[in-house]
Amino acid sequence: MKTQDETLEEWCRALLQAFELEGVEVDINEVLALAGVAAHAVVRPAAPLTTFIAGFAAGMASGSGQVPDAESMQAAMGVARALVQDYAGVPQTPEPADTSRTGAAAEPSVEGNPRT
Repeated sequence: MKTQDETLEEWCRALLQAFELEGVEVDINEVLALAGVAAHAVVRPAAPLTTFIAGFAAGMASGSGQVPDAESMQAAMGVARALVQDYAGVPQTPEPADTSRTGAAAEPSVEGNPRT
């Protein structure tokens, strides 16, 4: 019998293949952590809604050529996590800016990003 992790990895690969996204890396644990935070801080149904919208935003940013896939996913999940924490009244600690790119902010501009 497969473990839950094995089943999720298999399901993730099947979804990626169905959408012709085989080269996309998905951090399943990070997505599930975001869903958990949304479910507990907002309401349970916020979990799939939050992850869907974060994924959609990441796809739009990547598809427009603004940023690479991994960076857009990281930024979108960061925005969603910050919004969930803000909604729940959890104080946030500022993240250091990424100055490795000339003139660029740590996160790409994502519609609705409170940090841009």
